[in-house]
Amino acid sequence: MADTKRLYYEDVYIKEFRGTVTECRKTDKGYRILLDQSAFYPEGGGQPCDLGTLNDIRVTDVQEEEGELIHYTEEPLEAGTEVEGKIDWERRFDLMQQHSGEHMVSGLIHEAYGYNNVGFHMGSDVITIDFSGVLTWEQLEEIEEKVNRKIWENSPVRIFYPSEEELKTLPYRSKKELEGKIRLVEFPGADLCACCGTHVTHTGEIGAVKFLSVENFREGVRVSMISGKRVMDYLKTVNDQNRQISVKLSAKQEETAQAVERLWEENYRLKGRLLNMEQELCRTEAQRWEGEGSVLLFHEGLDADGVRRMADAVMQTCAGCCAVFSRDEDGSYKYAIGEKDGDLRQFVKEMNAALNGRGGGRPFFAQGSVKATEEEIRRFFRQ
Repeated sequence: MADTKRLYYEDVYIKEFRGTVTECRKTDKGYRILLDQSAFYPEGGGQPCDLGTLNDIRVTDVQEEEGELIHYTEEPLEAGTEVEGKIDWERRFDLMQQHSGEHMVSGLIHEAYGYNNVGFHMGSDVITIDFSGVLTWEQLEEIEEKVNRKIWENSPVRIFYPSEEELKTLPYRSKKELEGKIRLVEFPGADLCACCGTHVTHTGEIGAVKFLSVENFREGVRVSMISGKRVMDYLKTVNDQNRQISVKLSAKQEETAQAVERLWEENYRLKGRLLNMEQELCRTEAQRWEGEGSVLLFHEGLDADGVRRMADAVMQTCAGCCAVFSRDEDGSYKYAIGEKDGDLRQFVKEMNAALNGRGGGRPFFAQGSVKATEEEIRRFFRQ
C-alpha cells in the first residue's frame, strides 16, 4: 500500500481537505482509518497529534506506522468512502507556535552556551525542555529577550531537504543520527534543526515566548516555557491576579510587590508578638496548675505548635498528665498530651478510638486531632 500523502507538508495552513478511505478496521482504540491523503499530523518528534473530524466523526488520535497515517475514530468509515477532513485549527496553530518557539529557544541557547536540547515535552499548558547544562534565571531572561527580538523580525522560516553533500557542511541540530532524506527547518539567525513537525512560516506568527521556571534536572536544567496565544492567556491571568491583590492591599498594580513586602513584615512582627503572648500564657497556666493532678485545658486560637508548647509547660509543673485541646474551624480539635516520665501510649490509643482521632508520638508525649465536641472530650476524660 502506498504511503499516505501528507498534505500538511504541502501547506501547513490547510484546515480542511478531502480524501478517500483506503482501510477501516475495528481495534481496542476505536476504528483504525487509513486515507489516501491527509492533513492530520501524527504524534511524533515531541509534538502531539492533530485532532478534528472526518465526515463529522471525531478523530481521537493520529499515529504513524510504516509510512501510513493511522486515524482513530469513534465510528467506522467504509473503505472507498469519500471524506471531508477538518483539523482543529486552534489546537494545530497553538502547537505550531509552541514548537516554533521551542526551536528558537533551543537554537539560541545552543549558540550561546553549547548546551543541547536532550528532552522535550509539549503539554496542553506548558512546554518543558531539558538542557544538558546549567542555566540561571538571569541567563534565561537574556535568552528570552533575544528570542523575542528575533521573533519580531518576522523572518520567513525555511524548510528544505539538502543533498548528502550539502548536509555535511551544515551545522544543524539533531538529537540522533539520521539517514535518508532529512528535513531541515531554519529560523534565520536562531536555529537550524532536523525536524518533522509543523511550524509557522514566519517567525512573527509565534508572537512571543515566555519562560516560566527553571529547575535543576539531572546534569542540566529543565525549563518551562510558553509561546504565542498562551503568553497572552498567561499575562491575562497574572494581570487579573495582580489586580485583585492591588484591590485587597489598596495599592497600585505596579506597587503590589512593595505592598506585599510591607504586609509580610507586619505579619512577621505580629507573629512575634503573638508568640510572646502564648509563651506568657503558657507560663501563667504552668504556675496555675503547679502541684495539681492531671489537667485538661481548652484554649481557642492555638496552632499545633501552641498546643504543644502549652501541654509541655503545664506537664512540667502539674503532678499528673496535661492534655490541651484547641478547636479548628471545621469543628475538630487538635490536641497535645504529656506526662513527665509517663507512658501514655495505651491511653492515647483508647482516646483516639473513642473520639474519632488520630495521632501519636513518644511514650510520654503525643499530638494529634479528634473529631468530637468539647462535651464528648470532657466526658471521655471524666470516665
